[in-house]
Amino acid sequence: MIQVKARPGEPTAILLKRFKKACDNEKLKDAMKRAAYYEKPSDKARRKKGMQSRRAAVKSSPRRG
Repeated sequence: MIQVKARPGEPTAILLKRFKKACDNEKLKDAMKRAAYYEKPSDKARRKKGMQSRRAAVKSSPRRG
């Protein structure tokens, strides 16, 4: 669960900004989109396998610089 505690004297706008950033870091929006509709187990496995292959491709690619 995402928790953001208000700092002394912190404006509400800054607190909301930190909360939104924490939600993005936790990929909460992506999880909510996936949970909105039923995903078949085979589709879920296919999505995870695709993510693994993309991560491996990024890791193995030579870095520029």
